[in-house]
Amino acid sequence: MTTTDVPGPAERDILLEVDGLEVDFPTGRNSVTRAVAGVSFDVRRGETLGIVGESGCGKSTTARAILQLPRPTRGSVRFDGRDLVALSDKEMRSVRRRLQVILQDPIASLNPRRKVRDIVAEGLTIWGVADVRDRVRRAMEAVGLDPDLTGDRLPSEFSGGQCQRISIARALALEPDMIICDEPVSALDVSVQAQIVNLLEDLKDQYGLTLVFVSHDLSVVRVISDRVMVMYLGKVCEIGSVADVFDDPKHHYTQMLLDALPLPDPDATRASAPPRGEIPSVVSPPSGCRFRTRCPRATSFCAEVEPMLTDVGNGRSVFCHFPLT
Repeated sequence: MTTTDVPGPAERDILLEVDGLEVDFPTGRNSVTRAVAGVSFDVRRGETLGIVGESGCGKSTTARAILQLPRPTRGSVRFDGRDLVALSDKEMRSVRRRLQVILQDPIASLNPRRKVRDIVAEGLTIWGVADVRDRVRRAMEAVGLDPDLTGDRLPSEFSGGQCQRISIARALALEPDMIICDEPVSALDVSVQAQIVNLLEDLKDQYGLTLVFVSHDLSVVRVISDRVMVMYLGKVCEIGSVADVFDDPKHHYTQMLLDALPLPDPDATRASAPPRGEIPSVVSPPSGCRFRTRCPRATSFCAEVEPMLTDVGNGRSVFCHFPLT
């Protein structure tokens, strides 16, 4: 290997690299719907990437495609240098120890007939880990559950927040490098949401985890994320640091999402124009820029040409012909 073949520090720092990801679903006899349309991004080791957008924008499908559930139609998903799309099911199985998931509905994601201790131990048992009992105990204690008091109980005996702690313990027991969090707090009360978010933050620092955090709640994403990716109708609108995206958005859709947040001052007014019309169907998206039918600055050019990646500096990218200044 020559010196030019050796990855630089920035490349070695990237744990997940997604390039041109597309996910199609059949919607009729001879038709398909492209739920994710050419999404590209990367995630650095030890960071949390938040993915936000309205319901149906493709954020959860993107997260699940990283796990190869479902397999992407096109594109690549490189995890620690390996393209997961090219792996067989058997090869992919060996990667799953390092790539875990926390799902949206904590109660439905747990087997109601199994004891909590067995649920947390399941992955360890499958892999034939020797110190199962000790690792289960450590994982449960890390999420604030007493193994002696809760280990022999069933999921139905716990609240939604406690069930989510069990789900986190199950993922944590395998000591993964990355956890995909697919709307992990949306089904919980606000007070419990804060507890789970704080728990994930503590575990991230304690175990050196990398997180992909999917949510439609911008306030939660702002608290937990290092960088944010905004999606609309299967496309990426904007990627950047939390401070940049929330304090100085460059895409009109990002601005629209921020304008939808409630203001603490009842007399305050919005400076930007409200969006036009309703969100189009992903089955038949608009030509060119997918946001153009709702954008206050859209022109005929936006209908004819799809926007490409524009680097606006400071590690930020925006997909817009006429970004905000």
